[in-house]
Amino acid sequence: MPNTFRIAPAARLLGVSDDTVRRWIDQGILPTTGATPAEIPGEALAARAVALADEPDDPTGISSSARNRFVGIVTRVRIDGVMAQVDLQCGPHRVVSLMSAEAAEELGLEPGALAVASVKATVVTVETPRERG
Repeated sequence: MPNTFRIAPAARLLGVSDDTVRRWIDQGILPTTGATPAEIPGEALAARAVALADEPDDPTGISSSARNRFVGIVTRVRIDGVMAQVDLQCGPHRVVSLMSAEAAEELGLEPGALAVASVKATVVTVETPRERG
């Protein structure tokens, strides 16, 4: 059974309004299965999500083996003794990094600063809902 999504869940997944999804359907940007109420094929929704996630260029200009790099803006820096917590907003995602206070200060991290979160992990957990759709 192929994955399909109704308008409201599709809008939440894409981070847009229900009306935007309806406009994209009317404009032919998102196809539907022809069912009533409207259902969007999961593959088409995934392709639209990828297209919307076009990130800004990486400002560091460096090469890296890390494939999970997120360009964002620093929203908060909390320094407590020798450690710092740095929050970045990377598109719709909040990324939190714990680092030394010295590193945060050397990088000039402060709210409003442009930064790149680089994640290199040996374990990534992927979960799905018990009931799809």
